[in-house]
Amino acid sequence: MANLPPLTIRLAGPRGFCAGVDRAIEIVERALERWGAPVYVRHEIVHNRFVVDRLADMGAVFVDEIEECPPDRPVIFSAHGVPKSVPAEAQARNMIYVDATCPLVSKVHREAERHSAQGRHIMLIGHAGHPEVIGTLGQLPDGAMTLVETVEDAETVTPPAGASLAFASQTTLSVDDTSEIIATLSRRFPDIAGPKQEDICYATTNRQAAVKSAAKDTDLFLIVGAANSSNSNRLVEVAKLSGAAEARLIARAPDIDWAWFDSVQTVGLSAGASAPEQLVQEVIEAARARFDVTVEETRVADETIRFKLPRELVVTD
Repeated sequence: MANLPPLTIRLAGPRGFCAGVDRAIEIVERALERWGAPVYVRHEIVHNRFVVDRLADMGAVFVDEIEECPPDRPVIFSAHGVPKSVPAEAQARNMIYVDATCPLVSKVHREAERHSAQGRHIMLIGHAGHPEVIGTLGQLPDGAMTLVETVEDAETVTPPAGASLAFASQTTLSVDDTSEIIATLSRRFPDIAGPKQEDICYATTNRQAAVKSAAKDTDLFLIVGAANSSNSNRLVEVAKLSGAAEARLIARAPDIDWAWFDSVQTVGLSAGASAPEQLVQEVIEAARARFDVTVEETRVADETIRFKLPRELVVTD
């Protein structure tokens, strides 16, 4: 490859699928094995079009609301979690349903219930309209939580008069931004209660740490992920803040504008928690067709966590 210009790809690790995403995808696959096609899925099982299209080819039907599902076919709830009204509606219709909510999101739901039972009003740190936030808000009656999106919100939010307070957070936020919001809330409300363990999940934390480690002095940083993926968008922000001259989100290799690579010698590369490794390797192979590529991996942690499947999908002898 002597005729090709040199390019170093600094590969961040860990990257890509987390345990919650692996579990959610396996739930759909096993449901199709057990009940046959079609199996319905409320919302994208995870935020990645490549994954959704593959499961659709296998017989999964993705819908926006449970009313679109026939009552005689199974329905699966996405990894982001759903309001309590959704399984209640499935039960009312006597539907078979399987909850693929990530266990770390479910942990936030249980924490919110615990704080509410203890009489606390909850400040939920997250992004309005994100499916995970909608699901968490839907665990409690209207008015039991107040959404806090930014440090500015934390500085100005007015809780109900005389209320004891607690905070919880979306699991896929920027670690640094969330820490700043929590610090602001804690300064304004010294008695505010927090979770027993940090809400931001281990996979989000590890992927952000890996991008921080890999980003320094890179000319360009590419994050493979969907435009509607919160954790992928946060990785782009982290790369920019950690030393990358430029950072961009791409769904897959054909989205790359190779003009971005003019005068570029070192490219960082990672993937959001919903993006399969296949798409990362696709980017590397596309680069190899144009450059003499050297791949260096920067790994900050090894992940061995696996989450159990729902009982109804566990194969027994």
